[in-house]
Amino acid sequence: MPSLKDLRNRIKSVKNTQQITKTMKMVAAAKVRRARMKCEAARPYAEKLNDVLVGLAKGTGKVGGPLLLSGYADVKTVRLVVISADRGLCGGFNANLGKEVIAKVKELQSQGKTVEIMTVGKKVKDILKRDYQELLIDNVEDSGKNISYELATEIGNKVMAAFEAGECHEVILFYNKFVNMMVQQPTVQYLAPFKVEESGESVEMTASVEYEPEEEVILKDLLPRNVSVQILNAMLESSAAEQAARMTAMDSATTNAGQMISRLSLEYNRTRQAAITTELTEIVAGAEAL
Repeated sequence: MPSLKDLRNRIKSVKNTQQITKTMKMVAAAKVRRARMKCEAARPYAEKLNDVLVGLAKGTGKVGGPLLLSGYADVKTVRLVVISADRGLCGGFNANLGKEVIAKVKELQSQGKTVEIMTVGKKVKDILKRDYQELLIDNVEDSGKNISYELATEIGNKVMAAFEAGECHEVILFYNKFVNMMVQQPTVQYLAPFKVEESGESVEMTASVEYEPEEEVILKDLLPRNVSVQILNAMLESSAAEQAARMTAMDSATTNAGQMISRLSLEYNRTRQAAITTELTEIVAGAEAL
C-alpha cells in the first residue's frame, strides 16, 4: 500500500498535469476558431474551381489534351503527398491518417507499383519511417505555422515537375478533412491526373458555353493551379482538424485527470483514516497495559 507521502506527491503531479491539459485545451479552442474560419472560407473556392475544371474537361477529349488530364497509359510509379501535424497530443489524428496511407501503400505494392511518399508535417513521417523509410523522398516541416498559397504552390510545383518529367505517373493527396469539432475524416484525393469521374458527379452542363481561348488552352493553365489550390485547401482542412482533435483530446485528458484525482484523494483519506485508527488503537492498548 502506498504511503501518505506517495499519495500526496501523486495527487500533486496529476493536478499539475491537469492544469497543463486544461491550458492546452483553451489554446486549441482559440486556434481552432481561426483555423475553421480560414478552412470554411477556402473550401468553396477549391470546390468551385474543381467544378469548373470538370465542365471544361467534359467538353474536351483526353486524347491530345494536357498531360494532367490525359495521364499516362502505364502507371508504374505513384507518389503520395501526405499532410499531417508537426505536433502530437491530438488523439488519433496522425495515427488514423498513417493507417490510411499504409493501407494504400500495401495496395499499390501488391499491384507491382513503385511508391514514393512526400510528407508535409513531422508526425506522419515519424509513423511511416519505421517501416517505409526507403519510400520517403521529401519532407516539409513547420508547415502548420506557415500555411500560404506560396507554400502550397512550392509543394505543387515539386509534384508537377516530377509528374511531367515522368518520374511519377500518378499523384495522390492524403489529409484529414475537418467535418466538425468531433469528427476529422482521413481523405484521399487524386491530384494528377485530374479525375473527372471522381470530381464532378454533381456537375451538370445546363447551357452551351463557348470558351475563349479554347478549352485545351484554359485547362493547360488552370490544371497546375488547381493542384496548388487543392494542396492549400488540404493544408487548411488539416490545420482546422488538428486543432479540433487536440481540443477534444485535451478535454478528455482533463476530465480523466479529474477522475484520477478524485480516486487518489479517496484512497489518501482512507489511508489517513486507517493510520489514525491504528495510532489510536496503539495508544489505547498502551494505556490499558499500564
